[in-house]
Amino acid sequence: MSVAIIAICTVAFLFLLFLSGMGIGLAMAFAGFVGFALLVNVEAALNLVSVDVYAVFSSYAFTCIPLFVFMGQIAARAGIAKRVYDFTYRFIGHIPGGLAIGTVVAGTLFKAVCGSAAATTATFATVALPEMDRYQYDKRLSTGVVSCVGTLGGLIPPAVPLIIYALLVNVSIGKMFLAGILPGLLLALSFVVTLVWWCKVNPAIGPKGERSTWKARVASLPSVAWVVGIFLVVIGGLMLGLFTPTEAGSVGAGAVCLLSFVKKDITLKDFAQATKETLYISSMVILLLAGATILGHFFSVTRTPYAVADFLGGLHLNRYLVLTLILLVYIIGGEFIEDMAFFVLATPIFAPVVVQLGFDLVHFGILVAATLAIGVVIPPMAVNVFVVSGIAKVPIGLVYKGIYPFLIGMTICVFILMFFPQISLWLPDMLVK
Repeated sequence: MSVAIIAICTVAFLFLLFLSGMGIGLAMAFAGFVGFALLVNVEAALNLVSVDVYAVFSSYAFTCIPLFVFMGQIAARAGIAKRVYDFTYRFIGHIPGGLAIGTVVAGTLFKAVCGSAAATTATFATVALPEMDRYQYDKRLSTGVVSCVGTLGGLIPPAVPLIIYALLVNVSIGKMFLAGILPGLLLALSFVVTLVWWCKVNPAIGPKGERSTWKARVASLPSVAWVVGIFLVVIGGLMLGLFTPTEAGSVGAGAVCLLSFVKKDITLKDFAQATKETLYISSMVILLLAGATILGHFFSVTRTPYAVADFLGGLHLNRYLVLTLILLVYIIGGEFIEDMAFFVLATPIFAPVVVQLGFDLVHFGILVAATLAIGVVIPPMAVNVFVVSGIAKVPIGLVYKGIYPFLIGMTICVFILMFFPQISLWLPDMLVK
């Protein structure tokens, strides 16, 4: 068989494995093994699997993933989100839609210590929804905003998707973290604009809360100061070269644990549960990366990424149109495969394409992360929606109705980031030499 036919058959076999229900990381590894065996021989394929699995599981660079995940899991269980939400509520809860806007602001601040979208969504579904229910907020608005706030976890550091992307395409994790700050704030701003517009059109959908005294507002400041302080130490230390990414994760996780135990905000049971969730998520991510590495080496040998690049280049289309088509592939692929898994699968294929088109890999990573933010709240694989629906005990369809207004702003943000790359690249170019 020709190399092209083997590559096509391997991709078809991979999707059959997905449909069979096999774990996505294992499916990628198995498909890569079979494809490489057909291309070379079984002995070479076995050697490829053993070398790649060992390389991924023994890689020092990958150790930062469980540390940042652990940092987020502890933060989600330690009441940090509630204190941050109380802070924002006291300052803006008294304006129309203030509780929902406060949820966006609090979520943005909380992302500074939690890189998990699902953990953020679940935390604010528990913290913010009861308050919005107490003031009779429309369920569409309350559940919609909580579902969307979790998407900030893909952009605002320490964002796990940015770490994975950096490892996949061999760019600096520190650069990716810096590149995600302004786009993350832009996405949060789009949520606020949507809420202001929605509440202006229909004031009953987001009633005013109680006005807090300045004494209460000042008293809430220390809780936010701790979060900002941890963020500045972790990201600042990384940028100044004081920490490696793994050491930054260790410092962040240690600081959050220390703060939680000193304030007695976490029990041993919560700590054990956070550890268990960290092991589960980290194992899943590392297995995904191992499978993607094996499959990626098969694709490299068949020159599939370069064939894709040549094909797209031969279409003679505007490079921004090609980039838009690539981002649409991420959206469509995420409808059939879990978004993170498709992200790990597709990125090594498309990275050479965007380089050939003249785009910066850091800029592309931010565009993909912003696109994934849309993917996690649109059906059918809308993880954030499932979490909110389960916690709030409301129909999934109602949550979707609350999300659609935010999708307009999120889509506009992706195009703004596409055509104005300096929004992503300004901080890395200024601070990383």
